Amino acid sequence: MATDYDAPRHTEDDNEASLEELKSRREERRPGAAGPDETEEGETVELPGADLSGEELIIKVLPEQPGEFVCATCFMIHHRSRLAHTDDQGGLICRDCAP
Repeated sequence: MATDYDAPRHTEDDNEASLEELKSRREERRPGAAGPDETEEGETVELPGADLSGEELIIKVLPEQPGEFVCATCFMIHHRSRLAHTDDQGGLICRDCAP
């Protein structure tokens, strides 16, 4: 027998849930109601423009490797196989940015 995996699944618990339980679940999931955990998270998040002068980068930045180029339109680094053409000023254009 074939099973329709896209069909909604109903369990016995779905039918036994009272109206009061369903209302309380809906109240708990409201996006406007901030719980105690959500207010604590807001205090630890740093906003744009924060002072990052004491932070150090952990990422090692590599120079352009042989066989790579920087697209003059999107400024992404691509492999030479993604080169579409050169523009009028001599800039290299990738396949994604080429018309």
